[in-house]
Amino acid sequence: MPALKTYPFYVRSTIILFGLILCAYSLANLRDILVPFSFALLVAILLNPLVNRLEFWRVPRIPAIAIALIIAIVVIGAVWYFLATQMMHFTSQLPALEIKTDTLVSKLQHDLATKIPMDRQNQYIAEAKAGIKPLIGRTLGSVVGTLATVFLLPVYAFLLLYYKTLMLNFLYEIFAKDREADVRDVLVKVRGAIQSYMYGLLIEGLIVATLNTIALFILGVPYAILMGILGAVLNVLPFFGGILAALLPIMVATITKTGLHTQIGVAISYMIIQFIDNHFLIPYIVSSRVKINALISIVAVLLGAAVWGLSGMFLSIPFIGILKIIFDRIPEMQPWGRLLGSAVDVRRRTMRKRRQRGGGTHSM
Repeated sequence: MPALKTYPFYVRSTIILFGLILCAYSLANLRDILVPFSFALLVAILLNPLVNRLEFWRVPRIPAIAIALIIAIVVIGAVWYFLATQMMHFTSQLPALEIKTDTLVSKLQHDLATKIPMDRQNQYIAEAKAGIKPLIGRTLGSVVGTLATVFLLPVYAFLLLYYKTLMLNFLYEIFAKDREADVRDVLVKVRGAIQSYMYGLLIEGLIVATLNTIALFILGVPYAILMGILGAVLNVLPFFGGILAALLPIMVATITKTGLHTQIGVAISYMIIQFIDNHFLIPYIVSSRVKINALISIVAVLLGAAVWGLSGMFLSIPFIGILKIIFDRIPEMQPWGRLLGSAVDVRRRTMRKRRQRGGGTHSM
């Protein structure tokens, strides 16, 4: 069978496009299976060093995996319980917050009455509520669907950790024997880089949550811990996440505080935290070698939302980062890795310097 490169470009592009469409269709229809499996894969990657350490201490594999999973379940359960109690306390204050919100809306309507008639304002508000309800319904449906499958996570994670040697041997065997050493080297580097990347994301999230919480405590915003943690979770989403993370405490401050000083303080604080995150935490903790450029990040989040909903939005960035790690370590895929990355300007400057050294005067 002739290689794909021997075909004309329009044939190759058609085949690749058809393959991408088929892949997206399969992912969308298998979301109930693949979403918990994807989360379990990330959990297995994070727990693999702990399992290896327990096995090094002569703990059998099955008890080692069970101990690691129990530790993960306890930690995640404690965080979830804390967030749930905070959320319940927040919802218990909703009636008072709703009264304050109605008061603010009425005042705003009265201020705008000279420019926009009241009946037109009521129409706009009704249309906005009608548009928000389906969005909330889809979001809650996605969350409920994720919670319904969360019980599969420990099962998937256990089996992935238990059969990891079998899967690695499969990858070795599907390549030619003369390339086994290269495959082994790539797999070892990819595994280490992925683990470093995922741990970096966790550490970055903890630091951002801490900074958010401290800033909100200083500003006197209610539910500072809840807002800080939610802001760190939303921060995984590029651009959109930072805006949503700031909007939540600003809305709470608007409802619970008088004046605009607190809202301005929240906006400035979150801008400073975003600056610290983008210029210090991500480059030095998550590592710049898996930094994804803005265009790919936005497209990945939107595609993830279209295919897997809310879960896809949060899974898209880690998996794009994992793909970039793999692409950067496979010579044939390195151009794709550079496409996902953000080193274009440096590369262009290097090429321009080479042209200048060679005496060329033309530019692109």
